[in-house]
Amino acid sequence: MGTTDKVSGVANQAAGKVKEAAGKATGSEKLQAEGLAQEAKGKAEKLAGDAKQAVKDATDKVADAANKKL
Repeated sequence: MGTTDKVSGVANQAAGKVKEAAGKATGSEKLQAEGLAQEAKGKAEKLAGDAKQAVKDATDKVADAANKKL
């Protein structure tokens, strides 16, 4: 669940950095902007993945605690 978002986020961040660097090297403001946008998308995906993982971890802890009391 969260792992997929994290992996996708990191991949988008990396691809965005490459695009941004290529845009700078070629003087393409459009490519630089696309790179920055893709990096931002990647960061958002990674944050979503981190949040999903945190919720899952918390839910697992509650379930474990409930099972121990039974």
